[in-house]
Amino acid sequence: MPEYLSPGVYIQEVNTGTRPIEGVGTAMAAFVGIAPAGPANRPVLITNWQQYVETFGAEEEGGHRNPHVSGAFLSHAVYGYFLNGGGRCYVARVDADGARANGKGASLKMPSTQLLGRGGRTLPTLTAAARNAPSSDIDIEVAPPVGDDAPEGTFTLKVKMGSQEETFENVTLGKRGGKNVSEATRNVVETVNQTSKLIMLTELPGQGSVAERTPGVGTFTIKAQPATTGAVSQLRSQHFIGDASERSGIEGLEVADDVTMVCAPDLYSAFPLGPDASDQEKKDALDKIKAVQLAMIAHSERMGDRMAILDAPPNLKPQEVKKWRERDSNFDSKYAALYYPWLTVDGPDGQPIEVPPCGHIAGIYARSDNERGVHKAPANEVVRGALSAQVQITKGEQDVLNPSGINCIRSFVGRGLRVWGARTLSSDPAWRYINVRRLFNYVEESIDRGTQWIVFEPNDEDLWARVRRDVSAFLTGCWRDGMLFGASPDESFFVKCDGENNPSDVRDRGQLVIDVGLAPVKPAEFVVFRFSQYAGGGA
Repeated sequence: MPEYLSPGVYIQEVNTGTRPIEGVGTAMAAFVGIAPAGPANRPVLITNWQQYVETFGAEEEGGHRNPHVSGAFLSHAVYGYFLNGGGRCYVARVDADGARANGKGASLKMPSTQLLGRGGRTLPTLTAAARNAPSSDIDIEVAPPVGDDAPEGTFTLKVKMGSQEETFENVTLGKRGGKNVSEATRNVVETVNQTSKLIMLTELPGQGSVAERTPGVGTFTIKAQPATTGAVSQLRSQHFIGDASERSGIEGLEVADDVTMVCAPDLYSAFPLGPDASDQEKKDALDKIKAVQLAMIAHSERMGDRMAILDAPPNLKPQEVKKWRERDSNFDSKYAALYYPWLTVDGPDGQPIEVPPCGHIAGIYARSDNERGVHKAPANEVVRGALSAQVQITKGEQDVLNPSGINCIRSFVGRGLRVWGARTLSSDPAWRYINVRRLFNYVEESIDRGTQWIVFEPNDEDLWARVRRDVSAFLTGCWRDGMLFGASPDESFFVKCDGENNPSDVRDRGQLVIDVGLAPVKPAEFVVFRFSQYAGGGA
């Protein structure tokens, strides 16, 4: 209370007590996966694709950065997220060796081969490495130079992958103006590294003349390698799960309060289900994948404000993915959603590759939230940047998958590739739909943040009235925005905070109880038109 000790005019600013509750953001994804470089084992805020490239791309010759890792999907998931409407996200790069002192881990090497010199055909003279993760083998042909008057030590290099072909005529290992080289020739390393979209060359140290070290005529092959090469094969499920105290992996996302979606696109990179793997190897990989996905679900349930977006295994038929969902994984959570099948996108080398859908789906969540609101089911939305779905699903097949909570991605004639499901993995019908769960996440988190002022206030009827007023005002705004069902606010929600739910024994424990009930809008999943014959009346 102010003191009045001498005569005069006293000015006071009166607090009306109104404290508006602001809605929290709902469009913040978090990705845990494999990147070639960048800060390791801690979440990093990324606001656009170029920032991701600068932060997690491996620096290459020429100053540009390569964000891709052979056989890994983190970069494609983040790109798909921004392409489909995502505005910002956290990226946590997993690293089997732990965080480096300088914040960067060792870059994973692309597949490569060595070109042998003419002198004895046993001395390697050049290393040719794929510029990006190749979708198929890259053939490198060393041919004689073009023209009868070609300078000594020159040769022609042809690079081919699929439908892409590059030719570099009359190149040499020597420098311009060198002792054995004409001014008209070009250095092969400089020429290829500046212009090739498929490979990069590195000259190995060696002895002998330029002619002796020139690659011999023949064909060399860069084999497309699976994801189990290099540091990827060293990863275990615990590297993805991480530790909250160390800020690593999925558990490390606990420090990011604004995360609303959790994705782990590289589970099938670290634990591949290759066609050559034995049944036991496939079982072991699926067990590791399940362990991480269970950790994603447990993390989301514990935080209570985010959804785990799960990817089904690749190359499964509809009957197989149903079996995996109901028997092998058998998840049951209102904080998780599963999507099938994988997507075909344009790869870094211009060839189509197949990627898990979680990144694109997270972007659609963000786009739907921004354009319509969190109460709108993130379904019947076009998947941007996807060439096709890995498996074409029929209506009859989705009739079997949808009741199991498998959200399908389907192609429709004239309407593109669309997300055609909006269910959680919960067995509770009250939490069947993704938008209902995310709406409650939004309301709960907004009220939690907007009512922190209540703590240590006098627990009396005046406080109860102010709480009812502030919370009711916020929920009325939600009703006006179409988030709640009902013709009026009274039909859409209730807020109870009085002596009935706050008797003396509750107050003596220092507690204040507020009961809130909501009537969420649910999606029109099954639209039924009823037609009947009608005999029109005469004029």
